Formats: sequence, C-alpha cells, structure tokens
Amino acid sequence: MTTLGEVLAALEAAYPPATAESWDAVGLVCGDRSEPVSRVLFCVDPVESTVDEAVEVGAQLLVSHHPLLLRGVHGVPADAPKGRLVHRLIRAGAALYTAHTNADAANPGVSDALARAIGLEVTGPLDPAPARALDVLTTYVPVADAAKVLAALHDAGAGSTGDYREVAWSVDGTGQFRPVDGANPAIGVVGELERLPETRLELVLPRGRRADVVRALRAAHPYEEVAFNLNEIPELPADTGIGRIGVLPEPEPLSAFTRRVAAALPATAWGVRSAGDPDRVISTVAVCGGAGDSHLSAATRAGVDAYVTADLRHHPAREHLDAGGPALVDVAHWASEWPWCAQAADIVRAAFGGTVETLVSTRRTDPWTTGATSPEQEDR
Repeated sequence: MTTLGEVLAALEAAYPPATAESWDAVGLVCGDRSEPVSRVLFCVDPVESTVDEAVEVGAQLLVSHHPLLLRGVHGVPADAPKGRLVHRLIRAGAALYTAHTNADAANPGVSDALARAIGLEVTGPLDPAPARALDVLTTYVPVADAAKVLAALHDAGAGSTGDYREVAWSVDGTGQFRPVDGANPAIGVVGELERLPETRLELVLPRGRRADVVRALRAAHPYEEVAFNLNEIPELPADTGIGRIGVLPEPEPLSAFTRRVAAALPATAWGVRSAGDPDRVISTVAVCGGAGDSHLSAATRAGVDAYVTADLRHHPAREHLDAGGPALVDVAHWASEWPWCAQAADIVRAAFGGTVETLVSTRRTDPWTTGATSPEQEDR
C-alpha cells in the first residue's frame, strides 16, 4: 500500500516547497497523509471540471499546478465556489495538492516541460535563482577531541551539501602555541611553547547557520581560545530558477517556429501568436511557462532569438520589440503549463511503479472558450 504521505514526499523531493515564492500557497490543501493512494490525476487548474474528473476516475489525489486557495480565506463553506470543491473532494475521499512556483523554479520544472514539448535542448535557466549562501569553516582541534567537535558542528547545521549530510574534510598535522600571562590553557603551561598533534577540520555551512555553528564550535572545543577561519563562498547562479533557455535542432523562420509551438501545445481559443519579423531566423529560444512578461528583460539579456511565454501585454511587448529584444511568441497560460502535468506524473510513476496509476487531465480549463478573426484576416 502506498500512502498519500509517500506520494507527496516524492513530489516534494522534485519540487521542494521551500523554493516557492513567499506569496504562494503550495502543499496539501485537503487530505489525510496516512490514507492509501492508488490513482492520481494531474491538472493545471483545480476547478469544477477537473474535480469532476478526479471523482469520475476514482482518484484519491488530485495534483494541480495552480493553487485553489492562493489568497487567505476564513473558511471553506460548501455553498461557496471554492469551498464546494473542497467538500466534494473530501466526500469522494480525494486529496488536493498544489505545486506552483516551486514547480516553476525546479530543475526540471514547468519551463523544462514546455521546452521539451517545443523540441528545445535546454542549456540553462532564463532567470537563475541565487545559489544558497554558504560559508567554509576551518578549525584546528587536538586529535583526541576531533570527533567530538565534528559531531557538535554537524548537529549545529554544518556539513550539509545537497543530498549528503555529515560532510567534512580533515587532515592531521602539528599545531603550536605559547600561552602568556593571563591565559588559563587547557593544554600546556604559561610561558612555554607547546607543540601537539592536531586535526584540521573544514566544513561547508549555510550562512544563516553561522552564529549557531561558531557557538557550537566554541562550546565543544577544549581550548580557551579557539582558532578558526570563516570564509564566504561567492554566490554563484544555481541551475534552478524561472524559465529556460534552449536551442532548436535546426534554425527556422519565426513563422515556422510559431507553427511549431502551436502544434506542440493543446489547442485553445487564444491560439498562438508571434510578434516580430516572420522571416527572422530562430535558433536560440527562451521559454517561461505561465505569465512571463516580467522576464522580458532577462530574455533580452540572454541574447536569444525568440521568447515563448503567456499573457503578454500590449505596451510591454511593444516597448520590448522597439528596444531590439527577441521575437515574441505568446501562448495561452493554461497551454504553456499543461506539459508539466506529464512531467509530474512521471515522477510519481517512477517512484511507485505499478502500485500507483497516474493520469493527466486533458480537459481544457483555459478560461477563454471562443476565438474569432475578422473577415479581412481570413482573406489574407
């Protein structure tokens, strides 16, 4: 039996909730982590249509990209639109879980799925997230006390790198010091030069844990005066962040690239439109699933030929093109994020094999339902 908690653990390993934006609302909306899960439905929007689908297919978990309760609420009464969905899910024994901006920033994440659908080879993030702020601590401990001091440093939060814990580097050598008047040495005699075997320890630590780690070092170290170096590691860009940059298999004109994008994504009334010279050759492309006009300047700095995103507005798009930015390809918001559903489903499938069935909703939850062109455009 696979539990809801186990499924969520797999999703949160891929899309860590701590990487979500501060304003976001991600995680478990309703459901019991101890309950069994055998079928999961993935969707972009937790709306009536996808909740209906979850109930119809007998899913015990609905995973959505967009939050149901993004803004604070004081209750979820069954006679309110969102409360009605929560009650419907609970009555059907189905949980609701959201992975939003944490899925946007992940590697791979929402924009990787969009890039893959278009046929891009991803080379890196469009707007990289800063790497964790890290320090390196170096200290010197009598050999006999090295294990005790190292354990105290680990307990205080040092020595954690990626999926590894209790990380450290050590080497033995000879230390020396001469206590002078006023000293109360734990080892040695005032006025005499002391030489003894010492272990040099080096550990990486999160900068936010600096004070705790130094405090633990001083408490565990046998010396009256503890010798240590604390250096900051430069903050380098991470491989996570918003958007992705990629390369097409072969260059093609913007007109053909626009058709490529339209063919790769589910059909919507909004369709796909592009801005720029239709004959402009497109080779390098930036993508951002969801609303991406706040990253127009990042696309320009990246020097790409085209930028694919959703919800572009008239004035920012016009100013971007007038400033010489890359061509723009504007798609429907829902369509740009829908490829992520299959990516998230693959994570659960890989983790639990045949014990958990994964389904991707194909119900179009884009709010726009009808599109039309003028007769003049149809004649062209």
